[in-house]
Amino acid sequence: MSKIEIACFNIEAARIAQQHGADRVEFCADMQVGGTTPDLRETEIVRRELHIALHVMIRPRGGNFVYSMQEFAQMKNDILTYNALGADGFVFGILDEAGNIDKQKNNALVELAGGKPCTFHRAFDEVSDSVQALEDIIACGFTTVLTSGCAPNVVSGQEELKRLVQQARDRITIMPGGGLRSTNIKRIWQDTDAAYFHSSAITDGSETAVGEEVKALVKAVN
Repeated sequence: MSKIEIACFNIEAARIAQQHGADRVEFCADMQVGGTTPDLRETEIVRRELHIALHVMIRPRGGNFVYSMQEFAQMKNDILTYNALGADGFVFGILDEAGNIDKQKNNALVELAGGKPCTFHRAFDEVSDSVQALEDIIACGFTTVLTSGCAPNVVSGQEELKRLVQQARDRITIMPGGGLRSTNIKRIWQDTDAAYFHSSAITDGSETAVGEEVKALVKAVN
């Protein structure tokens, strides 16, 4: 049995995710750019309504994952703010200009999270060396890596996902995500033996999770 995280870009999506059996919500804004730090007031509402785990995206903008010192300062401030709000965990990832994990900056954010679990998001899919990157992420103290297997989607990245799960062993959770749907999750699960999966559960062209899709994702791995 594996677990399901739903990427939610609005309050209603978070409600739907919880109602239909998701284990965790990744709350963020700006679906068009892959997610950014959500609105504080909306997050306050979601935090009050959810009894399942709430992880908050910490990403100041879309685009690449190399951040200025001003953007990094904003990320630190956001972690402190959302930590005080009661977030259960955080989602972020910083690379250097060579496509390596920026260990110093990531480690600083993990420490600011105060022991709450941190997911290194799909910035991982842009690293120059996935083997070394995973070791660096583990060393920084992350608990999870969200990845499509360094490919456009989980189906094309399936072999790399399987390899990453094997490399990770019990040291960190590899969470497949990116084009993950109820139509393909079972074979990805059976092939990779991953313990956690990530999907927006959007199947109708909107920006809100579809309840039946959330339910189907949960059922597929239980």
